[in-house]
Amino acid sequence: MKRQLSKLIIALTIIGWLPHTIQGAEALQKLRVGVPSLALSYMPLYVAQDKGFLKRAGLEVEFIQMNTSIQPQALINGNINFLPGLSAGIPAAVAGMPLVVVMNFYHFTPWTLVTQKDINKPQDILGKKIAVSGLRTTPHQLMSAWFKKYELNEKDVTYIYTGGTGGSFATLASEQVAGAVLVSPYDDKAVSKGFKKFQMIGDLLDIPTAGLVTTRAEITNNRDRVQKTIAAVFDAIAWIRANRTDTATMLAEKFKVTAAEANGAYDTLIGMLNKDGRLPLKVVNGYLDGLRRERPIPADVDPQKLIDFSLLPVGRS
Repeated sequence: MKRQLSKLIIALTIIGWLPHTIQGAEALQKLRVGVPSLALSYMPLYVAQDKGFLKRAGLEVEFIQMNTSIQPQALINGNINFLPGLSAGIPAAVAGMPLVVVMNFYHFTPWTLVTQKDINKPQDILGKKIAVSGLRTTPHQLMSAWFKKYELNEKDVTYIYTGGTGGSFATLASEQVAGAVLVSPYDDKAVSKGFKKFQMIGDLLDIPTAGLVTTRAEITNNRDRVQKTIAAVFDAIAWIRANRTDTATMLAEKFKVTAAEANGAYDTLIGMLNKDGRLPLKVVNGYLDGLRRERPIPADVDPQKLIDFSLLPVGRS
C-alpha cells in the first residue's frame, strides 16, 4: 500500500511539473524592431526571422513599421528594442540620447539616383522633385553631396520625404517625382518600369547604413537578449552567403521582383555585407564631420561612445 501511494505521489508530481517545463521550454522573449519600410538593407533581419534563427535563439521578433524620424524616441520609450538605421541612431546619440550601435551589417551601400528618362544631365534635375526617405537620412545626405559635387544649388529642387526606400520607389513609379534615391532591388525594378539609373551616388560619402542600434539600458538590463539577437543575425548572414538560390527566391517573393532582378539584388547584397559586424572608427569620424556641416556638434564628441561591439560573437566572420 505504501509503495502504491509513493508511486501515486511521484506520478502526480510529474504531471504537475510537466506543464511548467513545457511552458518554460516554449516561452520566447519578445523582440520588437522598428523599420520604416521593406528594404534590402534589412535582409539579414528578415532571414533571421523567416529561417528561424531568432526563434532558435529563444526570441520572437515583431517588425513594427514606423517612420525613421520617430524610431530613436520609440527606442528610448521602450516601444521597440532595436532600430536598424545607423544614420538615424548615430545622430540621435550625438544629440544626447543614450543609444549605441552594437552591430554593423555593411561596408558600403550602392545607393543610386534613378530618374525619368528625360533627365540627361545634372542640371535637368533643377526645378524638379526628388524622393528620399526623410530629412537627414542616407539618401538625403547623399543627394546633398551630389549637388555639391556638381556645384548646383540644392534649394532649386523639392525633396519629397517618403518614409523609406519602398515609399520612394512607389512615389517615383507613380511619376510624382522626377527622381528617387533607391537601392537594389528597387533600382532595377524602376528600370523595368521605364525609368533609368542616372548615377550611382553611394560612394560620395562614408555613411553608416544598417545594423543594430539599441539603448544602453537594454545592454545593461537585457544583455543576454542583445547577444542572442546579434548571434542570430550572424547566423542569418552566414546562411545568405551559403544559399544563393534560396536567398534569391526569398528576395523575389518578398520584393515582388523577377528572378533576374532578384539575382541581381543577391549579388548587390553579397557585395555590401561586411565580415565582422564592426563599424570602423574612420567611418564614424567621417560621418560626424558631415553632421557638423549641418548642425552644431561639440568637437569633443567621443566616437567610441557611440559604438559597443563587446557582444559580437568571437571568431565569427
